[in-house]
Amino acid sequence: MTTLTTRRFPSRAALDAALAERLAQALAAPGPSAVMLAQTPPPHDEGLHIVYSDERYVPSDSEASNFHQTRVLLDALALPPAGVKRVRTELPLDEAAADYERQLASLLKSSVRLGLGLLGLGADGHTASLFTVADLERARGRLAIAVQRPDGLSAVSVTPDFLARVEEPLFVVAGSGKEDAVRALLAQNPHLTAWRAVEACPRVELWVHTGADAS
Repeated sequence: MTTLTTRRFPSRAALDAALAERLAQALAAPGPSAVMLAQTPPPHDEGLHIVYSDERYVPSDSEASNFHQTRVLLDALALPPAGVKRVRTELPLDEAAADYERQLASLLKSSVRLGLGLLGLGADGHTASLFTVADLERARGRLAIAVQRPDGLSAVSVTPDFLARVEEPLFVVAGSGKEDAVRALLAQNPHLTAWRAVEACPRVELWVHTGADAS
C-alpha cells in the first residue's frame, strides 16, 4: 500500500526554497545515485546520475526540450556524459524510446540508487508524459515508451515500472488551475493517471503551493 505524504507551502518562494534544499541533499548523498530532474547546482557526489522523467520529441537545443532547460544545471554539475541519461531525440521516435529504455535498464542493473524523483502534475491529471489509460497499458513491462501528447507533440516517457524503482517520488505542484488534480491525487483516485503511475511506490510525497491546494 502506498503512503502519500503532503506538505503545503504558503508561497511559491517557500516551496522553491524547500525544493532547493531537498535537491541539495539528494545531490550530495554519498555513493552512486540518480536524481530525476529539476534545477540548481549544489555540491554532489561524483557518482551522481541525472535521469529525465520524460522528454518532448524536439531537437535537444529547443526551448521545449527538458534537456535544454536543464543545461545550466548540467554545466554547473560538470557530469561526465555517462552521468546524464537523456532521450536522444536525434533518433527516430521509436528508436529514441528503445535507446532510453536501454539506458534506464543499464542504470537499474548497476549499483546506482534511484533516489529523488521529481514529478509534475498536469491539470488533466497526467504526470511525466503519461496521459491516458492507453499509455499506462502500453507501458506495462517497459521502462520507457513513445507517447503521442494531447498537444500534438510526441514524447518519450518513463513508465510506472520505472517509477516503482524510485525511492523518493515527489510531486511538486505550484500555481492555480490544478485543484481538481490535486484533490484526486490526495484521494488516491484510481482513475487519475498520475496516481496510477505511482501506486506501486511504497512512499510518495506531494508538495503543493496553497494556490494549487484543493483542501
